[in-house]
Amino acid sequence: MRSHLRTRAEVPTMAITENSVVAFHYTLTDDQGATLDSSAGKDPLAYLHGGGNIIPGLEKELAGKVVGDKLQVTVAPAEGYGESLPEMIQEVPKEAFQGVESVEVGMQFEAQTEQGGAVPVTVTAVTETTVTVDGNHPLAGKTLNFDVEITEVREASAEELEHGHVHGPGGHQH
Repeated sequence: MRSHLRTRAEVPTMAITENSVVAFHYTLTDDQGATLDSSAGKDPLAYLHGGGNIIPGLEKELAGKVVGDKLQVTVAPAEGYGESLPEMIQEVPKEAFQGVESVEVGMQFEAQTEQGGAVPVTVTAVTETTVTVDGNHPLAGKTLNFDVEITEVREASAEELEHGHVHGPGGHQH
C-alpha cells in the first residue's frame, strides 16, 4: 500500500515572486549599528510583493527567496526613503506654533501644503524666534541595513491583489 502523504522535504517551496504574500522578521540598523526598528517580539511584517508596500531596495533583494532564508540587505538612500532634500527643511516663525506651550526638538507636527495636503514635519532646531522643521522622512538620506528571515510565502488572494496589500496577521485589517 502506497501512502499519498508527502514528507515536509517533498513539499514544493514557493519562492517570492510578483503578487506573492511574504512575511518576514527583521532588524533594521543604521551604519553605526544602532537599531532603528525591529519585529522582535511582534508578528512578522507581511507585505504583497510587487505592491510597493515596502521600500524598493529591500523588495528587490527578497525576490526569489524562500521560507527559512536569512539574509543581510544594505539599502542605499535612493532605494530606501530617498535623499534628504534641503527644500523640505524650513525655518518658520515661532508664532506659527500658537497653542503649543513648548516647542522642542524631536516634536512632530503636520504642516499644510499649498495644495491643501498635510506633510509630517519634525522639529530639528528651536531659537527664541524661529523653529526649524524638516519634512523629509526621518530615514531619508540614510543607508539602511536589514537582517531578515523569511517566515512565510504564499499566493495572494484575489481580494489582496485587488486592494494592493495583505489582509490578516501582520498585514492590513479591514
